[in-house]
Amino acid sequence: MPAAATAPPDLSAFSGVKLLRLVATAVIDLSRHARTPEPVYSDNVQKAYNHVVVQSLLRGTAPPASVTELAEWAATKPLGQWPLELPDDVEPVEEYLVDADTRTPTQLCYEWHVPAQDAAAELFENEVIRDVFIQCEAAGAPAAYTAFRQLLVEHPVLTGVQMAILLGEAPDLGLVMETVKRCYEPAPAAFRAGDGTFTTCARCGCLLKPYGTGWRCELDRCRREQRPTPGGQINPAATGGVLQLRAPLRMFITGPGLAEIDLQKALARRGLPAEMWPGCDAYDLRITLPNKAVWAIDVKDRANPALLGHTATALRHQPRYDEAYLVVPAYRFADREDYARVFKHYCPPEVASRLRLMSDTQFLRHVSRTLTRLDGQAADA
Repeated sequence: MPAAATAPPDLSAFSGVKLLRLVATAVIDLSRHARTPEPVYSDNVQKAYNHVVVQSLLRGTAPPASVTELAEWAATKPLGQWPLELPDDVEPVEEYLVDADTRTPTQLCYEWHVPAQDAAAELFENEVIRDVFIQCEAAGAPAAYTAFRQLLVEHPVLTGVQMAILLGEAPDLGLVMETVKRCYEPAPAAFRAGDGTFTTCARCGCLLKPYGTGWRCELDRCRREQRPTPGGQINPAATGGVLQLRAPLRMFITGPGLAEIDLQKALARRGLPAEMWPGCDAYDLRITLPNKAVWAIDVKDRANPALLGHTATALRHQPRYDEAYLVVPAYRFADREDYARVFKHYCPPEVASRLRLMSDTQFLRHVSRTLTRLDGQAADA
């Protein structure tokens, strides 16, 4: 008789996890009000500070003297030095909640802030992405949804002039134009160079932040490169101002979206055109093999495999498919050699049995081997 499947650990059962989520929420709350003179701290910020003080005292270590010092901890103390008790495989002890160079929350911080699978929808007013999905599905307008997702992936930065003429350039956005406007905000002065201009990252299109004599990009995929390549330079005075996507959308839509487009191009080179975001984003890519088998692919660019596994769900059944894959950029596996193992440990067994995790390079090798096998079968027929 086969052994019963073992349920994965419940992350919410660990007190250290609860406190880490509370602290991450406080850090992001503080970042949103960083430019407010004499800010009134939210309940989340005060609660996080109080709990960190208590846990520090219980351990006989010096607590942060103020909320300001708590915020400083986020940039200067790796998680291993916080008064937290976390499962060994949940988070590397050397990770930080705030990038010390750009003074902005890391993607890891955003992931802990919201444990839901669709982090962007939860982080950005809890409804923006869902609203667009519902709107497009009700109108029977998948092209509008595709245009919306493509805009957020390919244009994380817009000038005021570009926003003004956007509808003429992309008429499919007409249905969701009001939501598009809510997704962008004026670029903060922290991204402005000494001459008053803004500079985009050549790799991802997001704004670069001046850092010493160089630049820093906030996306993990670019931040690993110590010297990001500057792309275009924008003069706000000549372009009607500069707008950028709100931070959660940059991290959870633009970042993974770039990986999706890279995968789409790689599949096209193998003779497999991919349908992007089919069924108003039931999953990310859909390909049909020469034998008519259909594969569904969901792409995630997540730093924490425990959270990714804990929140993983099976893909929606429509549009139909024969096999389902969860694809993560290879650099995540390079950063954490235990990525696949930790994901499997926390992923519900009923999901893991229906959704195969692979890096993008592993998946493309799998595609190439499958095509070679199918070619051989066709030749033998």
